[in-house]
Amino acid sequence: MCHSDAHYRAGRSPVHPLPLTLGHEVAGIVEKIGSEIPDFSPGDRVCVHYLATCGQCNYCLMGIEQFCPSGQMIGKHRDGGYAEFMVMPGRSVLKLPAEIPFEQGAILMCSAATSLHALRKARLRTGESVAVFGVGGLGCSAIQLARALGAGQVFAVDINPRKLELGRKLGGIAVDAARSDPVQEIKRLTEDRGADVALELIGLPSTMQQAVRCLGVGGRAALVGLTDQSFEIGPYAELINKEAEIIGVSDHLAQELPELIQFVQQGQLDLTSVVTRKIPLQAEAVNETLDGLERFDEDVRTVLVP
Repeated sequence: MCHSDAHYRAGRSPVHPLPLTLGHEVAGIVEKIGSEIPDFSPGDRVCVHYLATCGQCNYCLMGIEQFCPSGQMIGKHRDGGYAEFMVMPGRSVLKLPAEIPFEQGAILMCSAATSLHALRKARLRTGESVAVFGVGGLGCSAIQLARALGAGQVFAVDINPRKLELGRKLGGIAVDAARSDPVQEIKRLTEDRGADVALELIGLPSTMQQAVRCLGVGGRAALVGLTDQSFEIGPYAELINKEAEIIGVSDHLAQELPELIQFVQQGQLDLTSVVTRKIPLQAEAVNETLDGLERFDEDVRTVLVP
């Protein structure tokens, strides 16, 4: 269950058509296949890329299928995974290796995948410093993936003590934004250079502003979190004079998912600690969890188990 699901339920990011079944982080077992799907068999363990696309338009052919004009995101534009069964095109399904549990396979399909896409969009280079704003489902993956991609210092920024401790365990340098200004703390820890890359994974104007302001010369801030609010920056001091960049990050790409699975198989991405709770597929439990996500409770990832 992803924080985006709470945004969809609240209408901050509109869903259509209604009624609609939520859920876009999905792994499971193939029940039936169409006649033109030769690579899968009933009983296969799989995980699901959350975009159902045409595979034929210019965007799909360019490998940026998230902009496919007819593309549909499960749990937002077509029925998703808060159910016993769902239907997806074969191009959106990947085999899940036996050593990866279903709950981790589900997380790979959104939070981990989006974190990898954000780091790729930010053009992270070996030895560069990374500031990760928000040690939730995306942040836990982002910290590990940044290290796997060769980052130097990786800062885990949050206000929740348990999440800060989790960030430390995953190899990050904890920055407690409840006790100090994270921008000034990151500059102190980098000897006033600032971060090379900042990922904003929360979706708050204040943290988006901090992600930009903590950048050093040539820094790149990749904004991932969803919000309908704007934030203010000083163009000269915070962008122009540093040749810094603000980069929008939309979803992730199917072509990135095999690499992500390899990171898990190689032990560079461990999602064991990310799954903090499992709940049954019941309306009361689902809505209680979505309420908690709205409050930014301590759970990192809650997984539905039918």
